[in-house]
Amino acid sequence: MNRRTFLPLLGATAASRAFSAPSSRPPNIVIVLCDDLGYGDLHCFGHPTIQTPNLDQFAAHGTRFTDFYASAPVCSPSRAGLLTGRTPDRCGIYDWIPANNPMHLRREELTWASLLRDHGYATCLSGKWHLNGFFNSPRQPQPGDHGFQHWFATQNNAAPTHENPVNFVRNGKAVGPLQGYSSTVIADEAMRWLDTLDSKSPFALHVCFHSPHEPIATAEEFTGRYPMADPRNRANYYGNVTQMDHEFGRLMAALQRRGSVQDTLILFTSDNGPETLLRYPGAARSYGSAAPFRSMKLSLYEGGYRVPGVIQWPGRLKPGRTEAMPACTLDLLPTFCDTAGIPLPKDRHIDGASLLPWIQGRRVKRARPLHWHYFNAIDAPRASLRDGDWKIVGCANGPSRRPGGGFTPADMPLIKDASLPRFELYNLRTDPGETKDLSSTEHGRFAALRRQLEALHTEVRAEAPTWN
Repeated sequence: MNRRTFLPLLGATAASRAFSAPSSRPPNIVIVLCDDLGYGDLHCFGHPTIQTPNLDQFAAHGTRFTDFYASAPVCSPSRAGLLTGRTPDRCGIYDWIPANNPMHLRREELTWASLLRDHGYATCLSGKWHLNGFFNSPRQPQPGDHGFQHWFATQNNAAPTHENPVNFVRNGKAVGPLQGYSSTVIADEAMRWLDTLDSKSPFALHVCFHSPHEPIATAEEFTGRYPMADPRNRANYYGNVTQMDHEFGRLMAALQRRGSVQDTLILFTSDNGPETLLRYPGAARSYGSAAPFRSMKLSLYEGGYRVPGVIQWPGRLKPGRTEAMPACTLDLLPTFCDTAGIPLPKDRHIDGASLLPWIQGRRVKRARPLHWHYFNAIDAPRASLRDGDWKIVGCANGPSRRPGGGFTPADMPLIKDASLPRFELYNLRTDPGETKDLSSTEHGRFAALRRQLEALHTEVRAEAPTWN
């Protein structure tokens, strides 16, 4: 079964069995996460050139979210929110994590991988981890300490590039030099792990591609599809996205061969918005697109964290839908707990909401609006909140982002003592590009949303742990 035929068959299977009686067994779960993939980088999300045939078919036979969000506009915090359901500052993950940094996902944080593992799921992580500074060291928790029974990972990027990486670790043992491209290596490991499973227990698989984060390297088979791209580094980026799409297709075909598709909830998304050209010296291949949104990675305007989001659950979700309800990777933990019958932890704030009511045709009830916090943004907003069509951002009057960014313990006052002296208000349904600040005309709405954001910002800063 080749990559051009498996997804139409998957869609036909879903359509023919739509709305079958729910299985008594909880669903398998597959989360596929890209790195720095922009909202506008897939053909099915409007890119005029990049070829993504497998994801296009996946979206055609699934649900394409128009208003899907990462939990942060940068990689490490985003991954912390995805795993815990908690806005990342609560977890102490304030920015991307350099090697040998004290910041890490603390042992006391609960992830959906740990909760599912403890309720009979087989669990696996294949790809980028980026939730500690001391990777594969007893000094900090590793993927296995956060619920992944099998893990095959890098601390941050594939090194030295996406081609022939040397820095993967499998279950605590360094693998050494590998041949091939990182997307292929990651997909191969995930498929090998699937082959070890029996059919009796559910599984949860988290696949974290490095693509299309720098340092990009792409096979000629895929760069060659863009002969008119100018300069050639643009073809490298476009081809890297297409190569990731190819590996996504192989992974979906493996699920189809296993006969697992009907009982599997599958989500594809990105960890944050796109990098753009030459923001830093090594970004010569960064041609990502956040279109039609404002700004890019590292921003709390929409381009920083509104990302592609596509979900399939054959038999439970109608194929071919487009959904404008705001949703976020913070919602994954409560959704998975809900589908598996696992009580949510009561001893901590969970900022996401279960999407199972939406899957069942009912309304999602949020205890609190979606909200984000990022002290080291590239532009003025440092906190934001979305409630329905409305978004408010709280802006700082301080210095712009430090060259090189990142977090050190000396930055704690920027988090703990941060104030929001001014605010902007946008209607995202009528103004998705955030061009018209309505704070001076929507007085009542502005005042109410400002109070909510200020209260959440105070609450989150109070909980934010200090690193030494």
